[in-house]
Amino acid sequence: MDYDENALPATDNLNPSLPGRLAFHPPHLLHAGAVDAATAVGDRTAVSFEPVAMRYIKLGENGKWATKALQEGILPFGYRSIDHHSCLIGDWNEVRHQLVGIGRSAQGASQGLREIRDFYGLPAGTLWVTAADGHFWWAFADGPVLVDDRDNQDEPPRYRRTRAGWSNKSLNGQPLTMRSLSSALTRTASYQMTICTVKHADYLLRRIRGVRNPLHVQATEHATKLREAGLHMIRQLDWRDFETLVDLIFARGGWQRTSVLGKDQIDVDLVLSQPLLGETAWVQIKSTASQAGLNDYLGRFQRDGSCERFFFVCHSAAGPLTLPAQPGLHLWTGGRLSEAAIDAGLLNWLIERTG
Repeated sequence: MDYDENALPATDNLNPSLPGRLAFHPPHLLHAGAVDAATAVGDRTAVSFEPVAMRYIKLGENGKWATKALQEGILPFGYRSIDHHSCLIGDWNEVRHQLVGIGRSAQGASQGLREIRDFYGLPAGTLWVTAADGHFWWAFADGPVLVDDRDNQDEPPRYRRTRAGWSNKSLNGQPLTMRSLSSALTRTASYQMTICTVKHADYLLRRIRGVRNPLHVQATEHATKLREAGLHMIRQLDWRDFETLVDLIFARGGWQRTSVLGKDQIDVDLVLSQPLLGETAWVQIKSTASQAGLNDYLGRFQRDGSCERFFFVCHSAAGPLTLPAQPGLHLWTGGRLSEAAIDAGLLNWLIERTG
């Protein structure tokens, strides 16, 4: 090919510079060049996940070929009226002529020609990515472009097989969900044509490799320490302040108290309603509790039957506590309780009460 769009971006402008190459062990996923460069270690082969190029591909108009592509491990491609042989031998003048002949403008013909050249001409080391079913998927193509001669308008007219199918997980097994990725990357899924470069390729490569952003590591460590400090402060609260804290957590989450906090109620400390959800909840608040105590209050909740949800909140359990894995049953202890207080914006409240 006579243009340099294949090159991956050298920088990742979402994150700091990446560490060096990351070795991994399934060589069947890689192009021949990477396998040739592998270093044998005992009976294993360590190879670097270093694609030579990356492209986003839409799996048909409005994703109509997505299910077939993901299940069968193929890269589907359209342009049904463009001659396959002309593309295969690289007669790009003829391909451009055909694109103009089907009504493409000069700009549209150039765009279509670029996509066709990418699909037919990018090397085996190209990483293909797509978005479907709430995930980002990746694969390497294997072999030449194949043509479906059945002229079925519901099927892709041409396709390439993938080397090992599509994957929606990182190399360390983490799902590549759309909601966990930067919108600077996921907006690529709104691309209106078929094939395009990936603007933040280094960011996506880092996520596929499973390499954590150093800032993310640092922030996670600080968040863990903050939750630990929050729990220590909660345990220092007077029981009355502890009940007030729990009341505030639920209030900031949109729950409305329909009972007087902790008074004149034998079985429950708080009865709450959530107008938007149309649900009600029992909340039992204990500074300390055992499994027997938890079971007792759960039985009271179930016998009463007037609320959809049961919350048992305790900052210092006397041993492990568990609830049945049933909808509507919630256990808040330790770190979960501290996290709820911090998420509700009550850190400063805790600092003031325990200062």
